[in-house]
Amino acid sequence: QVQLVESGGGLVQAGGSLRLSCAASGSTGSINTMGWYRQAPGNERELIATLIGGRYTSYADSMKGRFTISRDNAKNTVYLRMNSLKPEDTAVYYCKARTFDAVDYWGQGTQVTVSS
Repeated sequence: QVQLVESGGGLVQAGGSLRLSCAASGSTGSINTMGWYRQAPGNERELIATLIGGRYTSYADSMKGRFTISRDNAKNTVYLRMNSLKPEDTAVYYCKARTFDAVDYWGQGTQVTVSS
């Protein structure tokens, strides 16, 4: 079992920045990839970025440029740095871990609200 806890969300003005954190615990050695997703009201959950094997990053095309995923292995924590935030970035942001045997674990989400 893997437990994920996101933090760092909040209210920010357009143009501002936030850094989200996702702390993993439990069977962290079983984790193959970790990723960040978001879901706005009325929309489907969408992929932002993935960290593969703790080293390689992949971004959804629409997310390239303003979002950066990174990891602190010592803290078993994955971060999402978000710059130049826009009101349309308002959503609940989720962290997901996928294990080597393809089991997915999700965090509870953290709300990000960008005011205009």
